[in-house]
Amino acid sequence: MSSSAKFPALLFCSSLVILGSAYAAPSTDVATPGYAPNRLLIGTRAGLSDSEVAKILTVHGAKAHRIGSTQLHIVDLPGNGSAQAIATLLAKHPALKFVERDRQVHLALTPNDPYLGSEWHLNKIGAGTAWDVGQGAGVTIAIIDTGVDGTHPELGAKMVAGWNFYDNNSNTADVQGHGTAVAGAAAATTNNGTGVAGVSGLAKIMPIRVTDANGYTYWSTVASALNWAADNGARVANVSFGGVSGSSTVQAAADYMRSKGGLVVAAAGNNGIDEHITPTTSLITVSATDSSDTKTSWSSYGDFVTIAAPGQDIWTTTKGGGYQAWWGTSLATPVVSGVIGVLMSSNLSLTNSQIEKLLYSSATDLGAAGRDSYYGYGRVNAAAAVQAAKATLLQDTTAPTVSISAPISASTVSGLVAVNTEASDNIGVSRVELRVDSSTVGSDTSAPFGFSWDSSKVSNGSHTLVAVAYDAAGNSQGSAPVTINVANPVLVDTSPPVVSITNPKSGSTLSGTVSVTVAATDDSGSAGIRQRLYVDGLLVASGSGGSLSYNWNTRKIARGLHTLQAVAQDSAGNSATTSVQVSR
Repeated sequence: MSSSAKFPALLFCSSLVILGSAYAAPSTDVATPGYAPNRLLIGTRAGLSDSEVAKILTVHGAKAHRIGSTQLHIVDLPGNGSAQAIATLLAKHPALKFVERDRQVHLALTPNDPYLGSEWHLNKIGAGTAWDVGQGAGVTIAIIDTGVDGTHPELGAKMVAGWNFYDNNSNTADVQGHGTAVAGAAAATTNNGTGVAGVSGLAKIMPIRVTDANGYTYWSTVASALNWAADNGARVANVSFGGVSGSSTVQAAADYMRSKGGLVVAAAGNNGIDEHITPTTSLITVSATDSSDTKTSWSSYGDFVTIAAPGQDIWTTTKGGGYQAWWGTSLATPVVSGVIGVLMSSNLSLTNSQIEKLLYSSATDLGAAGRDSYYGYGRVNAAAAVQAAKATLLQDTTAPTVSISAPISASTVSGLVAVNTEASDNIGVSRVELRVDSSTVGSDTSAPFGFSWDSSKVSNGSHTLVAVAYDAAGNSQGSAPVTINVANPVLVDTSPPVVSITNPKSGSTLSGTVSVTVAATDDSGSAGIRQRLYVDGLLVASGSGGSLSYNWNTRKIARGLHTLQAVAQDSAGNSATTSVQVSR
């Protein structure tokens, strides 16, 4: 991404530096919220090709590039267009799942006071008891943030290869400090006789930088980072940014990671208000609590919150090798990520859906009974989650159910066909595949599961559609087959090929052996072209494809004028002729 395309997204934390008697107050430099100029994010139906996406966008003068292997695309608009107006128009296109502008949000700050506390949060969540069973071994946690200080003694030995999406290189050094604090809260080394302990002390850390030096980024960059983390082995992705839970693009990227067996944990925010974000099952969204198990005054809340965790005065690692007390949902989030790492390592055979279910069912219920907008399912409880994992054999043997709701059997279709499915599972559907005549044409990892099938890729006539749904445990079930009739217009090819004799040139005087070369093209492709070459009406060479060559011994012909003629014919029978005259 170019430097001109980098804009802020919200980092939710502040720090309290206690080094002797000094501490650092948070900055008050706040950027104005807004959107990336001339940029949209779209999610397409599974199966829609890049060329079809280009056709949809070309009328708006826009261009797109896909994020990894997902159905997500970043769309660059012309400078003279209205991003909101184009988004409104594109949102009506049946082949697109969603369209949204690429949003920036500003750094959220709340007041804090000097606090000399300790790692109270580890006792609060029962980390010590959980560590008797698992400490994160075998689990990689992606820290999607400002980078991580790989020279810190608590973090360096735990690092695996990451990526810098801001500069598009492998330098993942921390440019702001926030990422190092987040990484330490999740997975600082335990039992080393120094510093602090992370919740998941034996987990590996995958540093992924997405921000500028001030800690700002975009939804699109977070989504790209999630895709990269999923493809490179992370089981948990920590996203300590506010505002991401409301992005359809980030949700879709999180669903992609889920399809790979991972989980994504995100911060609720530090605005101290109901954010009015629609709940999603794509991310685990965390609010912050204090040492008395009360939501902090500055923690955002709402129906989108799924769990709470300690976030007030959390001692952790800092850039440069030190330690600080930090606060914010930015710190509550890696506490949850660390618990997930512990839970995963306690039984590596557990699926991500089973891990999530254990995380919620074992949480300490706070506030109103059951799930509420302040604490979600409750404050995370590592000890109870691990004990539940030990006590319960979570063998999911129930297959999902799936059906094709459109098109209906016996219908006639043509062109791009919207295929809608309905899928459900006792724990959760991880993906749905569409098969046409037993060949898989698309895979969708994000509900609602739908496809855009190009029926022009098959012959006219009867074809059978089947949707196959998978859950995280590997159980699968196919839908009842839907037989439809494809009736695309049959285009009659009336355009002849274009053929030329590229050597020798007309009017040339020749001697010795001459290489005669012929080239032909056709709107249906070169594979169906047949070529013939004549010398003075006598056939001397023939072949198929776009090129033909012949070594002509001119010593065997009489002096004077001679005619070379090339004929090209396509598979529809259209032909073209060209000729040149040369001298001997």
